[in-house]
Amino acid sequence: MTPHNSAPEGAFAKTVLMPGDPLRAKLIADSFLSDVSLVTSVRNMLGFTGKYKGVPVSVMGSGMGMPSIGIYSYELYKFYGVDNIIRIGSAGSYKPWLNVKDVALAKSAFSESSFAFVQNGCEDKTLYPNPIINDAILKKAEEMGIDCKQCVVHSSDVFYTDPERESWQQLSERTGTDCVEMESFALFHNANYLKKNAACLLTISDSFVSHVELSAEERQNSFTEMLTLALETAISL
Repeated sequence: MTPHNSAPEGAFAKTVLMPGDPLRAKLIADSFLSDVSLVTSVRNMLGFTGKYKGVPVSVMGSGMGMPSIGIYSYELYKFYGVDNIIRIGSAGSYKPWLNVKDVALAKSAFSESSFAFVQNGCEDKTLYPNPIINDAILKKAEEMGIDCKQCVVHSSDVFYTDPERESWQQLSERTGTDCVEMESFALFHNANYLKKNAACLLTISDSFVSHVELSAEERQNSFTEMLTLALETAISL
């Protein structure tokens, strides 16, 4: 038990799926898992453990931004014996080949965040997921006929940026990134620091190129392909 998580020791499976929205965690638990238990609800950051095809799997919200996922993922790794976290979230596309509702897999995360440096002095601006989990995701995607597009993720501390300071086109070109979200860099850092495993699966929820975007309700309910891929991967690890 921690100040942010009321689950008892042993309440989480070795693999945890981590959406940002706690209501999406509840949706996944209700829709995909059997024998489900709510194991934590501190600050309404819901966490569940159940079984998918007979294999124990947990799902827990991370909240928005690196400080939030930084706390929850660190505690899962450090205090609850979790080995693998697969972030399942949404991202905004910088590239025309990443369209709304596409499934994307982060092959790296670039960030200008101070998260890693403040945590333990890490000065790296690009961090990487666990290659074994990424390979498992890509293998499972091929088996399922899912076009899972690998991408370089821009992990940002800021949602509302000043376009007069730097346009999204300039930012994408400067950083070499294909899409933007707000959590994967911190997750990868915690996994690397604690010698655990992490990956980041994303559904493109909006496009800076086409200006198409999903509503909040669509974001919560329309990510079935990504969720199924994450679950199938989780029980293969």
